[in-house]
Amino acid sequence: MARLNVNRAEFVKSAALPSGFVRDGLPRIVFAGKSNVGKSSVLNRLLNRKNFARVGATPGKTVHVNYFLIDGKCWFVDLPGYGYAAVAKGERDRWARLMESFFSEPELITLGVLIVDARHAPTADDVTMAEWFKSTGRPFAVAANKTDKLAKTAVPASAGVIRETLGLDEAVPVVPFSAEKGSGREELLGIITSVL
Repeated sequence: MARLNVNRAEFVKSAALPSGFVRDGLPRIVFAGKSNVGKSSVLNRLLNRKNFARVGATPGKTVHVNYFLIDGKCWFVDLPGYGYAAVAKGERDRWARLMESFFSEPELITLGVLIVDARHAPTADDVTMAEWFKSTGRPFAVAANKTDKLAKTAVPASAGVIRETLGLDEAVPVVPFSAEKGSGREELLGIITSVL
């Protein structure tokens, strides 16, 4: 298992078209989540940075596939957020085409990380994204963010609801996570380094 120095992280590029996707043979950890689920905050927490992945005041601002090179050993790939109603239909269609292109090349994904909101059952869009990850046949994990907003005793039940709603088998880890407090960070990093 490779040790990963997450403090060595650099933003390299944004891809607006499939021709811009990185295909260099390094492992790619692919993050997806609803526009307001705190995806940037989860990335920032993993990397021990405050504002590394931009945290937008308006959800739905990531409309490209963003690539971050971590320790020269792997890519963190930030997919555009989904499910935000205030985005124009043309923008949503562009998002769908970009995602279809991305998921049609399973080799672009070494590990998928789907970020959901621990406080609610996953949405229909979350279920669709989980199906896309499953369709690639690549390993993936679910990070249930915002557990700091739940009572400790409610966290296991929340993980159960997420697993059931997304139709996950036991091989898919559901990691209770708090970008705010940092809980779940070591477990998620462990899953990430296990595929490097």
